[in-house]
Amino acid sequence: MPKTKLENVIFTVVMAFVMVYGMICYNISLNLGHCTNAVFLMAFGELRIMWPVAVILELFVAGKLAPMLAFSFMRPTDRPAFITYAISFCICALMCPMMSLIATFLFKTPSFGTFAQTWALNLPAAYAMQFIVAGPLVRFLFRLAFRRGEKPAAMPEAAEMN
Repeated sequence: MPKTKLENVIFTVVMAFVMVYGMICYNISLNLGHCTNAVFLMAFGELRIMWPVAVILELFVAGKLAPMLAFSFMRPTDRPAFITYAISFCICALMCPMMSLIATFLFKTPSFGTFAQTWALNLPAAYAMQFIVAGPLVRFLFRLAFRRGEKPAAMPEAAEMN
């Protein structure tokens, strides 16, 4: 998807926003025991802390390690979509424990048990969020914003339509 460093930063900032906001809403809902409209507003308080953290971790840690991990079981000749999914899988596998640890220290009573529970509850939600909501949405928006000079399909001649 991103071809340049600037595009990668933009993609990361947008993806981190969607993922972090979604995961914060999920965690607030878990803490409250239900989801209300207020959850979506409450999430903005944590977002201003966790979003920059996620962007930095993604750009300098997970974004570097995830392709190496993905290509340990994928080949460059594999279908590009599968490579994208493998890298996304690895990014979630790396980001979820890091973000869960940070959230445990910032917003909960820190202990190994609290961290382990937070991580265990967040990992399935992070994968669902990545593969069902954030990934498809952000890639679609990115393709809209950074068109690569694709030529539209030629219109059939009027004579060919008869």
